[in-house]
Amino acid sequence: SKDLKGAMEILIEQKRQKLSTVEKLDEHMDFASQLIFAQNRGDLTAENVNQCVLEMMIAAPDTLSVTLFFMLILIAEHPSVEEEMMREIETVMGKQELQS
Repeated sequence: SKDLKGAMEILIEQKRQKLSTVEKLDEHMDFASQLIFAQNRGDLTAENVNQCVLEMMIAAPDTLSVTLFFMLILIAEHPSVEEEMMREIETVMGKQELQS
């Protein structure tokens, strides 16, 4: 847990450094950036920011798998959508073999 917490602190500090050097801030405004700015304003503590980023990193694979499963169920229930998706893939990829 200490190693993970330390890694999060390093990542957040790297993000903080990147934000301080960018020319156009709007191109780098993601959720982590919003958290860092909230800390700078005094709305959050460093511990709050670290905890939020840690939870995003841990929760993302779980929520992603649920979202992908739900998407696949919806595609399976709507064959016309699946056919349209396959046509678009073929149009974009042509004869190239699909890869992960």
